[in-house]
This record gives sequence, structure tokens and C-alpha cells, in this order.
Amino acid sequence: MTKAKRWSPGEFCWYELGTTDVAGAKSFYGEMFGWAHEDLSTGEMGTYTLWKQQGEAIAGLYKLEGPMFEGVPPHWMTYVAVDSVDEAIEKAKSLGGEVLMGPHDVPDVVRTAFVKDPQGAAVALYQEAGHPGTARWDSPPLGTIAWPELMTTDMDAATAFYTQLFGWGTKVSDMGPARYTEWQVGGNSVGGCMARPPEAAGVPPHWMDYVTVGDCDEAACKAQEMGATVVFGPMDIPDVGRFATLLDPQGAGISIVKLG
Repeated sequence: MTKAKRWSPGEFCWYELGTTDVAGAKSFYGEMFGWAHEDLSTGEMGTYTLWKQQGEAIAGLYKLEGPMFEGVPPHWMTYVAVDSVDEAIEKAKSLGGEVLMGPHDVPDVVRTAFVKDPQGAAVALYQEAGHPGTARWDSPPLGTIAWPELMTTDMDAATAFYTQLFGWGTKVSDMGPARYTEWQVGGNSVGGCMARPPEAAGVPPHWMDYVTVGDCDEAACKAQEMGATVVFGPMDIPDVGRFATLLDPQGAGISIVKLG
């Protein structure tokens, strides 16, 4: 049962996969997480797919094709709700960010833009114009995106950028030898930030989304059987759960987590 239809500014409100193989992605994520899909015609922009869990829209899917996506690898994009995309763009630029795309209107759906933070991670802005974004539940079912996380090369600089851009509060804690920051909206943690670990040297700063599963090890094995690559884990996170990071069969990064 959904409890709310609107996301507050600063909350993560939509997730979207751009891929080179839409049919392959539908098969992989449908089998992995039980996602159903609904294809929508967008006219000259082609087909846009809504992924659904328990009948509710939770994420989107589109094909990377055409000159604008030449050289762009398959990837997930994380969206943050804002009151005004145009104002957020100007704010991002004033903080050292770069506008990658937009602003762009999908009539009766959303006004959106993509920006890159000063360390190079891309994030999307979402000004709701008819579509509320991903569903939210009192008790989210398995197979929903539960946590977006930024991996960066400069924690202090990333904190300065995002707290000023989105008005986020922070909660900082130690996770072993590393520092971890939780992004907060209204005192509630909505996502996280970590420094790039030594074993990920060379991986560019990026946002990663975590999908909940019932058993992390079983899900990781299942993903491999379907052609995905496990690049990290499964590994325990003290007081949180167990997670693994995957590259789907087309190469887009996604993480899985068993909470609790």
C-alpha cells in the first residue's frame, strides 16, 4: 500500500536505466527482482518503459541510441526531487558543477536535467509535472530500490556541493577505518556517501543504487547465472546487512542488499 504520492525536495524520487539492449534488460531485471514492465510510446523519442513492482512504477528504462548517446555506456541514473530544475541548474553551476543535459520537458510528466558534480559523478534533477516518481510504501517489498549511494574521490568537497545544492543534512559515522556520510532530509537518512576505496582505484565517482533481496548470496549467484558479473562482495555491512555489487549483462552497475 503506497502511503504518499509526492516526494519532498531533496528526496530521491526516480531511477532510470539507459541500456544498449532493452529486451535483455527486461529479461534480467524481471527475473532477478520480479519487475514487471509497461512500454509507453513517446512519439519521436521512441519507447520508454516503466518498471513496476506490485503494480506500482518504481523505475524507468530506455535504449541508448542516436548521436547524443554515442560512446555512453549502459548506466543507471539517480534522480533527486527539486522545486525548480532551472534554479537547481544555476545553483549547481555556481558550486562548480556542470550541466550535462537539459533542462528538458516531458509534457505532463517531468522537467528534468542531468548535472555532474565537481568530482565527476552524474545525478539527475526531477521537477514533477504530472508523474510523482517512484512508488513509496509503508513497508517496501523486496525488489525495490532502497538506498542510493555516492562513491567519490573527495568526501569534503562532495559534502559541500550536495548539502548546498539540495539542502541535505548529514550524519557522519565510522565504518571500520572509513568514514561514511548519510544524506538526510528532514532528519531522515535518504542515501549515503563514501570515499572510493583503494580496491576501486580507477573507478570514476558515481552514484550507485541498491535493490533489496531476500538472500544476497543466492541473488549474486543467480545474477551470475544470467550473465551478470559480481564485481564486489557478497560482504557484510555491520548493523546494516549484506550486499554485493554487480554489472548487469549489458555492463550497467547495480547493487543488491539483504537488510537486517
